[in-house]
Amino acid sequence: MLVGHPVFWILAAGVLAPLLAEIPIGLKVPVVVLEVVLGVVIGPQFLSLVQFDGFVVTMFTIGMAATLLMAGMELDFAEIKGRPLFLAAGGWIASVLLGVTVVGLLHAIPQVRAPQMVTLALCTTGLGVLMPIFRDGGQLRTAFGRFVVAAGTIGEVGPIVAMSLLLSQHYSTWQEAGFLLAFLAIVAIAIAVGARARPPRILAMLSRNMHRSTQLPLRISMLMLAALLLLADRFGFESIFGAFAGGMVLGQATRGEDGKALREKMETISFGWFFPFFFVGTGIKFNIAALGQDLTTMLLVPAFAVLFLIVRGMPVLLYRGQIDTAQRLPFALSSAVPSLSIIVVITEIGVRAKSMNPNVAAALIGAALLSVLLFPTIAGALLSRTAASLPEERSGMP
Repeated sequence: MLVGHPVFWILAAGVLAPLLAEIPIGLKVPVVVLEVVLGVVIGPQFLSLVQFDGFVVTMFTIGMAATLLMAGMELDFAEIKGRPLFLAAGGWIASVLLGVTVVGLLHAIPQVRAPQMVTLALCTTGLGVLMPIFRDGGQLRTAFGRFVVAAGTIGEVGPIVAMSLLLSQHYSTWQEAGFLLAFLAIVAIAIAVGARARPPRILAMLSRNMHRSTQLPLRISMLMLAALLLLADRFGFESIFGAFAGGMVLGQATRGEDGKALREKMETISFGWFFPFFFVGTGIKFNIAALGQDLTTMLLVPAFAVLFLIVRGMPVLLYRGQIDTAQRLPFALSSAVPSLSIIVVITEIGVRAKSMNPNVAAALIGAALLSVLLFPTIAGALLSRTAASLPEERSGMP
C-alpha cells in the first residue's frame, strides 16, 4: 500500500514542513529544520514509519547532490567580486586558523577525534539556507547582503575543496592537488563554453524542446551533472564536489532572461522532489538517542553550536568600516549558519572510515540543526529591529 511506502511519508513531511513554517508564532523557522525534525519523528527513533535503508538511502544520496547543485547554481561571482570576495577569503582563512586552535583543545577530550573533519565542519557556512532567507527578506541585492553572500560562498566552496583534497583516500596530496587543478580547468572550460558559445541553431533547437515532453535542455543539464559526478569520482574527490561544480556550470550558463526557464525547471525538480529526500532523510538517519547516551555527548551539542559562532563569526572584525556597527552581530550570526548538507557529508565520511566517533558525529549534526534554527532567526530579528534606524543602504558597494 502507498501509505506503507517511504515515499508517502517523506513527501508528507515535505508538504507539512512549509505549512508549519507559515504558522505565525513570532519567529521564522527555516523549512529545512522542520523537514529534519519531521524526519526524526517519522524515523526509527519515534514512529518507525520509515527506515533508512534501500530506496531511501539511494534518494538521500541523490538529494545530497541536488542540494549542492542548487548551491552552485546560486553563485554569481560577478555580484560579489572585489572587496566582498577578498574579505570573505580572508575571513575563511581566519576561521580555519581559529578552527585548528579550538579543535586542538577539543582533541584533549577522548571521544573527539578526526581533527581535520571537525575543523572543516566548523568552517562551513550554509549558503543554501541563507539565500532563500535573504531573497525573501529583500536583502540579497543590498551591500550587506552581498557581503554575507560572499562569506557564504567561500564558506561553502572552501570546505568542499579542502574536503576533496584532505579526505580523499585514493591518491597522495600532491596527486590530488594536480587532479584538482585539472578538474577546475575542465569546469572553467565548461563554464566558458556554456556562457559564451551559443550557436543560433542549437539555441533554437533547445528552445523548441524546452516545453515539449522531451525536455531536452533539462536532460542535457542532468547528463552534464552526471558527467561531473563521474569525473570527480574518477579523480578521487567526493561526488558532492562534482555536484557543486555542475551547479556552478549551470548557474553561469543560464544567467539572464534566456536561461530563466531552465533555472526554474531545475529549481522545481530539486526543491520539489530531491530536497525532501535529503533533509527529511537526514532526520530519519539522525541517531538522536546518541545525544543522551553520556554527558560528554550532551555537552558537545551546545559547545559545537558556540564554536560555529566563534569560528565563523569572529572574522566579522575584518569588516570594520564596511558594514554598520548594528549589522555586525547579524553578519556574524549569518556567517556562522553551518552548512547542514556538508556537515552530514563530513560526518558520514568520518563514521564510515571509523575515524570519527558516531556520538561526536551525532553531536555535530545536532549542533548544526540547533544553529540553523537559532542563528538566522536571531539575525533576522536584529536586522528588522535596526532597519528603521539605519540609513537607506546604497545599491553599490562601499
